[in-house]
Amino acid sequence: MPQEVRGVVAKAKGQPVTVETIIIPDPGPGEAVVAIQACGVCHTDLHYREGGINDEFPFLLGHEAAGVVESVGEGVNDVAPGDFVILNWRAVCGSCRSCLRGRPHLCFDTHNATQKMTLADGTELSPALGIGAFCDKTLVAAGQCTKVDATAKPEVAGLLGCGVMAGLGAAMNTGEVGRGDSVAVFGCGGVGDAAIEGARLAGAATIIAVDLDDKKLEWAKNFGATHTINASEQDPVEKIRELTGGNGVDVAIEAVGSPKAYEQAFYSRDLAGTVVLVGVPNPEMTIELPFIELFGRGGSLKSSWYGDCLPSRDFPMLIDLYKQGRLNLEGFVSETISIDAVEEAFHKMEKGEVLRSVVVI
Repeated sequence: MPQEVRGVVAKAKGQPVTVETIIIPDPGPGEAVVAIQACGVCHTDLHYREGGINDEFPFLLGHEAAGVVESVGEGVNDVAPGDFVILNWRAVCGSCRSCLRGRPHLCFDTHNATQKMTLADGTELSPALGIGAFCDKTLVAAGQCTKVDATAKPEVAGLLGCGVMAGLGAAMNTGEVGRGDSVAVFGCGGVGDAAIEGARLAGAATIIAVDLDDKKLEWAKNFGATHTINASEQDPVEKIRELTGGNGVDVAIEAVGSPKAYEQAFYSRDLAGTVVLVGVPNPEMTIELPFIELFGRGGSLKSSWYGDCLPSRDFPMLIDLYKQGRLNLEGFVSETISIDAVEEAFHKMEKGEVLRSVVVI
C-alpha cells in the first residue's frame, strides 16, 4: 500500500524549498523502498533548486544518503529488508557498451526507479539524481542501494553517496595518486577536502591546498594538506613550483568549476603530470589555452564524474577504512539538522560557513 511521508520539495526555480507530503508507492520489479536515516546537504541540490540541472520541477531534493531497506520488489536479490545501505546514483546496467567492455564505473545507462513518487495531489516529482532523500522514505532502483557495515554512523556513511566520494575518487581513481606523489587541490570545500583526504590515503608526500578563504585552508589541514596557499594573496602557480623544486605537482585537482582555477591547475603541474577536473562548471563557461602548451606539457587532462567510482567496490572499502580510523569522514560533518532546516542550510553553504550540513531523520 502506498505510504505518506514528509519530504523537501523545490517547486519553482529559485524559490525557497518547502516540506510537503509525499506519496511513496510500493516497490515494483527491481525497486526498493529505503527508510532514510541521514542525508547530506550537497551543492547539487542547490543547483536543482536554482534550475541549474534542468527545469523538470517540482524536484524531490536530497541524494547523499544512508538508510535501511524497508521493502523490495520482485527480482531483487542483492539487498533485502533490514540491510543498511548507502544510496548511489550509479546503479550500473551491466549491458551498455561501457559495462560490456569491463568499465562499469563509466556506465552510460544507470538505473533509477521506474515508478514515480508524487505530491499528495498526484503531481509527479523528479527525484534529485534519481534518489530524492530529504524524505522519511524514498523509492529507488535496487541497484542504487549499496550494502555496507551497519555499525557505521548514518550521518557520515551517507556522505559517500556523492560529494565525499567525488573528491576521494578524483584523487584515488581518476588522478591515480600514488606513493610519494605531489598533489595540489584547488578549492577546499567538501569535494576539495575529500580530494585532499584521498591523496593522503593514496600516500602522497606533498599535498598543497589552494583557496581564497583562510578558514577553508584551515579545514584542509585537518584532512592532510601539508601546505596551504591563499590565492588572493599570492600566485598559486609560482608558489606551487617553489614548493616542488621548480617542477610543479604530479597531480593537480580542480574542485571549484572555475576556468581561472583550472588554468592555474594546468600550469601548476609537472611535465607529463595530470590535471583532474571534479568541480562542476556552468554551461556558459569557456576556457582558452595555448595549443602548444597542451602538446608540449604532455600528461593527461581528465574529468572526474562521481570520482570514477564503482559503488559496489568502493563504498564498503571506504567504510572499512572509516571504521579502522583511517578515513576522516567525521570531519566533514559541520552540523546535523532536521528536515525543516534545509533552506537555512543552503544559505550557510552559499556563505561558505559549513562543509556539510546533514539532515538526520
